[in-house]
Amino acid sequence: MQTLQKLTLPSMGCGTWAWGNQLLWGYDESMDDQLQAVFNLCVSNGVTLFDTGDSYGTGRLNGRSELLLGRFSQEYVGLGKENICIATKLAAYPWRWTRQSMVEACKSSAQRLGRNVDLVQMHWSTANYAPWQEGGLLDGLADLYEQGLVKGVGLSNYGPKRLKQVQKKFAERGVPITTVQVQYSLLSTYPVTQLKLKDLCDELGIKLIAYSPLALGLLTGKYSEQGLLPKGIRGLLFRQILPGMRSLLACLQEVAQSRSKTMSQVAINWCICKGTIPIPGAKSVEQARENIGALGWQLDASEIVELDRAAANADRKMVQNIFQTK
Repeated sequence: MQTLQKLTLPSMGCGTWAWGNQLLWGYDESMDDQLQAVFNLCVSNGVTLFDTGDSYGTGRLNGRSELLLGRFSQEYVGLGKENICIATKLAAYPWRWTRQSMVEACKSSAQRLGRNVDLVQMHWSTANYAPWQEGGLLDGLADLYEQGLVKGVGLSNYGPKRLKQVQKKFAERGVPITTVQVQYSLLSTYPVTQLKLKDLCDELGIKLIAYSPLALGLLTGKYSEQGLLPKGIRGLLFRQILPGMRSLLACLQEVAQSRSKTMSQVAINWCICKGTIPIPGAKSVEQARENIGALGWQLDASEIVELDRAAANADRKMVQNIFQTK
């Protein structure tokens, strides 16, 4: 097996689900220059981890997020270029079930990126509906590491029970798991408080990545029951959840005001204080700048306790990802 360069992960990354997604995020190609500016701003401020997936992009734009990241990382010149880490998630499509299908999928991602994937991740576990499919896919991930095609291997939407099984399988081949990512925010504490996933990750030396740390925008303070809501599916979801999270938003606002920070910055900083790497998305330079403002300071213990209490008492929580396993 090749000796591989160790991955350096920053305290915060950038999620790129919206880069190419028309259905949920209203992407169109005129946004590309703005997205390149987002990329440049992130990297120059030490936000060097970019999380994507080979399924990102709507319809004919499938793979768009990877294509854009490839172009942006090649064109970027400046501080932090050598630390850019592109993490992609390979989808467990029903037609993918052999180890070779995962190796080929990763090679296709690398082609779109114009460079090797740094961190390859299993997008979701098939344990909930087709457990027989998963073995070959996981073997393929380990093959990628052994062949030196990636620097690290990660999992997404895995709970502790499945993680233990995969870790044992990989350890037999000398393949370490670098990261596990789950939906984690003040509105979605389930993986950590109930599943105790963070405890297991700490024990195994695995970094926990928090995706959707702003709960699709619910924790930004930009939306209210009486105000304008996003279009489509997000709007419907927000209408259901907002009435049950008034006290959480009030607590978030109070902490933000006392800190002279925004609610988004407090929500992201809370994830960092919990020992996770949050990966908030950004479609504009303003959003990226706001996310970056979550770095360089820390909530104190009493503020964390207040926010924890408000999160635990929220009447409505974020809907869990259907692929999240126990």
